[in-house]
Amino acid sequence: MNMNKGIVLGAVLGLATARMALAESEPTALDLIKKGNDYVGIQSKDKIVQVYSDRSVASLQPNIWHVVYYDPSELTRTTDVKFEAGQETAIAHMRPFQLPARPNQVVDLSKVTVDSDRAVDIAASQPLLKGLKLRYSKVTLQNGDNGPEWKIELWSAKVSDPTKDANVGTVRISAADGSVLQSNLHPGNAGMSM
Repeated sequence: MNMNKGIVLGAVLGLATARMALAESEPTALDLIKKGNDYVGIQSKDKIVQVYSDRSVASLQPNIWHVVYYDPSELTRTTDVKFEAGQETAIAHMRPFQLPARPNQVVDLSKVTVDSDRAVDIAASQPLLKGLKLRYSKVTLQNGDNGPEWKIELWSAKVSDPTKDANVGTVRISAADGSVLQSNLHPGNAGMSM
């Protein structure tokens, strides 16, 4: 009986440790939206036009993000708050060749139940990618035809030369329910025979 209690206690402690490690990992896109609200005016809080990452480095989960807020007081109608490793590093009000944002581009955050980490996991689990060593991702949240959606672009190691990588395509995922809206994957780019 004591051995069973020990196993259960060990499992509980292991689960708690894993959850703490996850909590200390890189912030997700939704975490950064909340954090970014501190850097914009009241007129822009929670009014997201787009959230996008740079291509991830050293893992599938990105750690450089841009949270683009709708800001009616700016010429381009946006304020871009950049985060690196969860820390705000820049605030920009204009990007080159940017058209002004429109109010209908604001993402309805109440419909977003799938966060960036889960969206990357869903994209990486697509059957066509089985057998590939996925390395990097680039993630975008914005309004699509059916509401808020994630666009996940993926890179993997090349089969013939693992020191090189190849773009293996994109997966569009509903931010409301995690369903795959579109899969445009090309595992052949990594040298995988079909």
